[in-house]
Amino acid sequence: MTTTNTSSFQYQQLPIIDLSAADRGPQARGLLHAQLHSAAHDVGFFQLVGHGVSAGETNALLRAMRRFFALPEADRLALDNVNSPHFRGYTRTGDELTGGSRDWRDQLDIGAERAARTPGAGEPAYWWLEGPNQWPDALPELRVAALAWIERLSDVAARLLRELLAAIGAPADFYEPVFGSRAYPHLKLVRYPGSAGDGGDQGVGAHKDYGFLTLLLQDRVGGLEVRRDDGLFHDVPPLPGAFVVNLGELLEVATDGYLLATNHRVMSPAGATERFSVPFFYNPRLDARIEPLPFPHASAAPGVTTDPANPLFAEYGFNELKGKLRAHPLVAARHHAGLLTPA
Repeated sequence: MTTTNTSSFQYQQLPIIDLSAADRGPQARGLLHAQLHSAAHDVGFFQLVGHGVSAGETNALLRAMRRFFALPEADRLALDNVNSPHFRGYTRTGDELTGGSRDWRDQLDIGAERAARTPGAGEPAYWWLEGPNQWPDALPELRVAALAWIERLSDVAARLLRELLAAIGAPADFYEPVFGSRAYPHLKLVRYPGSAGDGGDQGVGAHKDYGFLTLLLQDRVGGLEVRRDDGLFHDVPPLPGAFVVNLGELLEVATDGYLLATNHRVMSPAGATERFSVPFFYNPRLDARIEPLPFPHASAAPGVTTDPANPLFAEYGFNELKGKLRAHPLVAARHHAGLLTPA
């Protein structure tokens, strides 16, 4: 049962940030920076407009995505991520976990298209995460649309990160070296098929993202909820043409808590209503070490809230691997049993 409280006007929508203001002169860019600073420091979530991604680009991806979920189940199961040691492919409804509980959704996980990598002796196990995607033979346009989306949103996220760092007085290019051609972007094509038959309403359990930035394209059904400063979860009404952006834990840690990574969740739509969602995760290289950010507000940083059950590691890849092993126990058991720790 949701604890959403929609009675307070201040929580009826997230801050709205227009990225195109960065190109409209010093005054407009200064206002953008003030708004971005406030949203990232006070909320950790905002709606992004003026990002330059066209309706045509968006519709090409959504058409291919809907065609994928309309394929016969056997065609989707041919891409079962249990067959991929790299955690790529199709996850059946209920097979992914958040916080140890079942997420009632099915999805296709996609990353940068690379050759399979098997870690050698002495190499970190996170190199298992690099590898090829799985694509449906009957839908070649999906590969084209999804890889184009990853490239397009990587550019948007890189621009947004530069403006965000500049907004808090940090060097805008400080983190560019941890991205580059070996960055680890992650795209999910997600369908929420409605309420579970047992009455469960967890589309995705409450969590924080552990990368840099997440850019979410959601449809008109809604269901995303964000924990605000009153401690309650509040709806995020869909805004046509906008991406919902949230900051990941890497930015929170890098700023000692000055920038917020905020808990959020998805409630299953009612009845048999389907919801479609496309989160894109802007992540650095797997072997990247994220240095503390030099910025003038560091003395006002409150410190990072730590979770002993969910530690953050210095090398990004270990965080990504930890998350994959927990979220996809069937893949972990088949391919990575040696990496699992006893409960």
